[in-house]
Amino acid sequence: MLTPLPVKILLCSLVMLALGGLSGWLTSSAIPGWYATLIRPPGTPPNWLFGPVWTVLYLMIGASFALIWHRGRVGKNQATFSFIFQLVLNLAWTPVFFGLHQMEVALGVIILLWFAIALTLRSFAESSRPAAILLVPYLLWVSYATYLNAGYAFLN
Repeated sequence: MLTPLPVKILLCSLVMLALGGLSGWLTSSAIPGWYATLIRPPGTPPNWLFGPVWTVLYLMIGASFALIWHRGRVGKNQATFSFIFQLVLNLAWTPVFFGLHQMEVALGVIILLWFAIALTLRSFAESSRPAAILLVPYLLWVSYATYLNAGYAFLN
């Protein structure tokens, strides 16, 4: 029996939320301590904004992957490798920045992440234009996060 698309979207979105939430939870103790002492670059949003933004982005990322899965393309092309690679980089950035306090290393990770997302977006577009479009806000947010990471590294 084939899994219906809404079930795939739900499963993929829940997995993305769980992975992102675990990464954030493991390093959340750095927010009120170390992170609060840093000089913030101009345009830094309030801390409360990051949770809702990442929740929406993880839902969109999960839905995007579900569309690729639904097309039967998972594991069969560059899209799967690109997706997993960007996901590993996404999950690595938070512990590097907040856990290890390595802002310069985190900047390298997030720059690689940006390129990995762009490659994933391009690969997804070959199979599903909606899947690619769902990744555009993610790429834009990571562009902004790259600016913030660079700003923190430069100012601190």
